[in-house]
Amino acid sequence: MMPLKKLIVFFLFFLSVKQLLAGQTADSVKTVKIEVQVGLQFDVVRFHVKPGEKVKLIFSNSDDMSHNLLITKPGSRLKIVNEALELGEKGPSMDYTPNSTSLLWAIPVVNPNQIKTISFTAPQEAGVYPYVCTLPGHGFIMFGAMYVSADGKMPELNNDPNIPPNRRLDTIPAVSVQHNEHKESGGDKIKNVKPLHPYVPVSPYLYRVFIEGASPAAIAVSLPGDLSYCWDAGTCRLRFAWSGGFLDNSELWKGKGDVLAKVVGTIFFRDKTEFPLTIGDPQTKQNVDFKGYSLINRYPEFHYTLNGVDVYELIMPKADGIGLIRTFRIPNANKTVWFNSDPANGTSYVSSAGKWTSGKLKISSAKAKKFSITMSRKEGGSL
Repeated sequence: MMPLKKLIVFFLFFLSVKQLLAGQTADSVKTVKIEVQVGLQFDVVRFHVKPGEKVKLIFSNSDDMSHNLLITKPGSRLKIVNEALELGEKGPSMDYTPNSTSLLWAIPVVNPNQIKTISFTAPQEAGVYPYVCTLPGHGFIMFGAMYVSADGKMPELNNDPNIPPNRRLDTIPAVSVQHNEHKESGGDKIKNVKPLHPYVPVSPYLYRVFIEGASPAAIAVSLPGDLSYCWDAGTCRLRFAWSGGFLDNSELWKGKGDVLAKVVGTIFFRDKTEFPLTIGDPQTKQNVDFKGYSLINRYPEFHYTLNGVDVYELIMPKADGIGLIRTFRIPNANKTVWFNSDPANGTSYVSSAGKWTSGKLKISSAKAKKFSITMSRKEGGSL
């Protein structure tokens, strides 16, 4: 039998080893603290972790509107944002978090003055893993990047394509990411930003919004020249256009699910047709399916299908500021295409191809591969 003195020594040694191992385990967890700052921005725009490192992410919302935080696979930020957009009316009940193979981890909606935490093990594969808020209108400007690498290298902040353009400043202190032993390292943060607007917008830019006269999948786009339009991803069509301002989102940004964004300005166009485009027989019902959009010089080009045929639509402002230019691409058009208008919708039309008859533009399949419609505001027109 072991003498009591040796037993006590062994027991103390066992406790010290256990505490040492526990301390090493705790120290191996990297704690990342992210807060919300004014202007639909995360205060931390990027941070670094090692492959396979344990991470504890603390998300604190001191803003007056709700936010979430989703971490995606590399290159999947806009894909997740669009998938959240497609949730439509289901968005609030799902915390604007789509069921997607491109989604890795998610902190659900955090209301004002709340804190939520998530723990995970960083991917073994090195890369840039975006994080983003997917609430309506937030995902295109409220994002950052988790860098996973063994060496901790990140590009110069002012040349980092993985963070918002207005955050690419070379004076940001690295003070926001800590290990459990409280050493400051690896993150980039801005403090005390007080813009006059929720953020400084430069047209063109867009919001995913709830707005009267469109489905819950509406997208509002601000254009240069004080022009704006609402494109409905739920029905795949331009709904209306206006001049003299953009949106009042003040109530919507508070995270309320039952309020609508308000148009600021004068609506000069509203589509009153059954559907603006028809492929083939003009009497055939057009089944539409939204496929997303891509940005061309920051202007969104919308992609959808009509009865299975790919259609791309890019909307630009007229140079004189009194209308819009809609450019359509139907690369696989093999039937006649019809563009339908209504004289009561507030605009006059000029086309780059085809022939007008009673408010309908008939375009051959060859010309329909790419054509444009110029819409000009009628004198004194408003709707």
